Amino acid sequence: MSAAAAALLRSAAPRALARASLPPAALHHRSFMTLRDHVYMVKATASGLGRNGKVASNGDTLLELDMAVPKAMGGKGAGQNPEKLFAMGYASCFLGALQRAAAAAGKTDVAQQARVHTVVRIGHCEEPPLEGFGLEVEINVEGVDDDKIIKAAHEFCPYSRMLHRGIRVSVKKV
Repeated sequence: MSAAAAALLRSAAPRALARASLPPAALHHRSFMTLRDHVYMVKATASGLGRNGKVASNGDTLLELDMAVPKAMGGKGAGQNPEKLFAMGYASCFLGALQRAAAAAGKTDVAQQARVHTVVRIGHCEEPPLEGFGLEVEINVEGVDDDKIIKAAHEFCPYSRMLHRGIRVSVKKV
């Protein structure tokens, strides 16, 4: 990782902590989804050097990956990165939602050959102006021309819901 990229990543954390200590009225607030039940759960652990460390999950099957800062962000790019994993998860989830929406509309065959391409971009926040990085997502649906099915998939997909409605996140010390 370049010295500039490392400095940028290090400098964002203290400002984020300072913002977190603001009174609740000073923070942007919106309602978010809550869950009635838990249908599936997976745990993951990151260790080592953060974006240059390791991640492992212990769900149904073990998955372990070496992480690396992308070359475009000053790293060596010799591993995976959070944005890549997010893009893959979103594409897979949206495809499942697309196939479910087609089946619910009685048009199962419409989405059988569909492909979902996601583009996840990381960059500096413009609006709202925040320190550090933000994400931008683009979803491209290939093989489905029915706008109602695509819209229904977007409304059903948990990733889309999370980004649109927000989710509950708790941070605890262990």
